[in-house]
Amino acid sequence: MTVHPLARAPSGTPDAALASVLRAVDAARDDLVAFVQRLVRIPSLPGREHDAHRLVADRLRGLGLAVEIVPCETEPLASHPAYSDDGLSQGEPRINVVARWSGAGHPAGRAAGRSLILNGHLDVVSPGNEAMWQESPWSGRVEGGRILGRGACDMKAGVACAVFAVAALRAAGLRLAADLLVETVSGEESGGIGTLTTIVKGYTADAAIVLEPTRMRICPVQSGALTFRLRVRGRSTHACMKSRGVSAIEKACYLLSAIEALDRRRHGAGRHPLYEDPRNVAPISIGTIRGGDWHSTVPNEAVLEGRLGVFPGESIAEAKAALLAAIAAAADGDPWLSATRPEVEWFEGQFEAAETPLDAPLLSVLGASHRAVAGEAPALAGVTYGSDLRFFTNHLKIPAVLYGPGDVADAHTVNESVAIDDVVLATKVIAHAIVSWCGVEVA
Repeated sequence: MTVHPLARAPSGTPDAALASVLRAVDAARDDLVAFVQRLVRIPSLPGREHDAHRLVADRLRGLGLAVEIVPCETEPLASHPAYSDDGLSQGEPRINVVARWSGAGHPAGRAAGRSLILNGHLDVVSPGNEAMWQESPWSGRVEGGRILGRGACDMKAGVACAVFAVAALRAAGLRLAADLLVETVSGEESGGIGTLTTIVKGYTADAAIVLEPTRMRICPVQSGALTFRLRVRGRSTHACMKSRGVSAIEKACYLLSAIEALDRRRHGAGRHPLYEDPRNVAPISIGTIRGGDWHSTVPNEAVLEGRLGVFPGESIAEAKAALLAAIAAAADGDPWLSATRPEVEWFEGQFEAAETPLDAPLLSVLGASHRAVAGEAPALAGVTYGSDLRFFTNHLKIPAVLYGPGDVADAHTVNESVAIDDVVLATKVIAHAIVSWCGVEVA
C-alpha cells in the first residue's frame, strides 16, 4: 500500500475548538449509531429513496442548515455527456437533498476559507435472496461492534458521518468562514443521475469529499466501469440433431474466452502507482448469462451482461473500442460468428475514470486531519470501481477524493456491515477537515 507524506495541518487551526468538536462526536456516539440504524431500516432501493432523503433532510434542517429538495429531471440531463439513462425516470421523480451551511466570510480572503461539498448516495443495491441473510437485510442490528444491513457500509454510514460532523461543529459553537454543502443523492449505483443533477443545477464548491467506504484511505483516483450486454445468436434444433444446429451458449463461451484474454492483455500493459494489485485495476467481469429455453433444444440465443473497466487516463471511447475490437477479432476467427455477428449494447451505468492530482491541497488537508485524529498517516489508494467522483473532477472541474468508513469488500454482500468505531473515527476526521478547509470562528 502506498503511504503518502502529507503536509501538516495549518498552524492557525484553533486547537481548543477542534478538541471541543471531537468531544462532541464522542458524546453523540449512541445517536450516531441509532441514525445509521434508522437509515438502514429504510429499504432505499433504486427509485425508492425518498424516505431516506427526508430523514437526512429533517436532521440537517434541525441543525440550522438551509435544505433544498432537488428532483432528478431527465430533460435537462439527457444532453449532458456524463448522463446515463438508468431506466428509472418514469413516475415520481427521484430526489436529492442539498443542505447549505453558509459561511460568514473572512477578511483575509479566499485562502482563509474554502467551500466544500460532502457527498453521499442513499440508493442501495438489492439484497438478493433474503433467506441467505442472518436476518432481515433491513434490520440495522448491532452485533460485535458492527451495524448490519443493506447499505450500512455502502454508504449510509458515510452519509451519517457528514450529518454528525456538522452536528459536532454546531455543538462546539463554531461558524464557518466558507460554505459547506451536504449532498445526499439518488442513483449512484445505476449511473449517477443524482450527483449529475446537482451539478447541472449549479451546486458547486472549491472541493468535494465523496464519503464512499474506503477503509479511511484517501482515494483520489478511480477506474471507470461500463455496463454492456453481449448478444450471441445460434441456430436451434432438437438436441438429438445437435450437429445440424449451432449452440449460442457454446459460441458465447468462445467469446467469453476472448474477453478474458483481453482483460489479461489490458492489465499487462502498465501499472498505476496507487493500485496495489496490477491485475485488478480496471477488470472486465461477466455478471449474468442467459441462454436457451429448453433443456433438450440447441439454444438459439445467449445473452451475457457485464462490466468493462476503464483505466485511469483512458477515455470511455477508447475502452469501448478495445472490447469491440476483441469481440470482432474473435468472431472473424469463427465461421458461424463471422457471418452471424455478435451484438454489443451499452446500457445503464457508464462510469468514466477520474483522478485528482496528488499535489491538490485537499489531499494535504484531509490527510493532516486523518493523522491528527487517528494518530497515523493515511494511505493513498486508487479504487477499481466507478463512483460519483468523476462528476466533480471531470465535469465540475474541482479536486475531489473518496474517503469514508467501511470496506468496499463488505458492500453489495450478504450480511453487509460496518464497524461502529470506524464510523465514529471517520466522523471526527471529516469534522476536523471541515474546520481546516472551510475555516471557522467561535460563535
